[in-house]
Amino acid sequence: MPNAEARLLEEDFLLSILIPCFNEAATIRSLVQAALASEIRRTEIVIVDDGSTDGTAEILKREIEPQVAKVIYHPVNRGKGAAVRTGLAAVTGDVVVDQDADLEYDPREYPKLVAPILLHGADVVYGSRFVGAQAHRVLYFWHSVANRLLTLCSNAFTNLNLSDMETGCKAFRRSAIQSIAIEENRFGFEPEVTAKLAKQHFVFYEVGISYHGRTYAQGKKIGMKDAVRALYCIVRYALFA
Repeated sequence: MPNAEARLLEEDFLLSILIPCFNEAATIRSLVQAALASEIRRTEIVIVDDGSTDGTAEILKREIEPQVAKVIYHPVNRGKGAAVRTGLAAVTGDVVVDQDADLEYDPREYPKLVAPILLHGADVVYGSRFVGAQAHRVLYFWHSVANRLLTLCSNAFTNLNLSDMETGCKAFRRSAIQSIAIEENRFGFEPEVTAKLAKQHFVFYEVGISYHGRTYAQGKKIGMKDAVRALYCIVRYALFA
């Protein structure tokens, strides 16, 4: 581990790990165990089950609730943005990591993700799948093209130079992310948060992360309609929010 990341493990701060999940019975146990094993000294885990119908909620109630700070249940599926909004109202840490429940992103990389906040004055850190030398599963060409085009459009409106606006691996200073009102219920949350935080001139950093993507057969949920909505959100929240 680089010296800067090693030093931050000794810092006295609380990391909130926010896990929105929907139908992740196959991965939720492994994800929570990996998050609990984080090298960061003080953590709280807040899980929001977004109306799962595959047994995820039963696993959470039976096995996971005693191990974590809080589990919140949506009675019906409302979308990732809605789950994040619910979770953000419950977290209490100095720094918040948004962790998808599907294990596409590795909890062992929390020190790398939060280091710019604790050591360099960042307010927001995006874990990029497109920079660095970390391992990346090779998957869909057009999915990658769509991600890059959406990032380009977002950058044009926010004047940021992100390489991966759509990443599902982000860290925020809690005071920064709680200063904005999240309106989007689904994956429009990503461009909305980017635009709103950029308009408030928060300090953004980006770090390279590993990525172990899933196929649609394995449960990947984002699709073309989400890309169209993301494009709408880029324009709406950059110009009219």
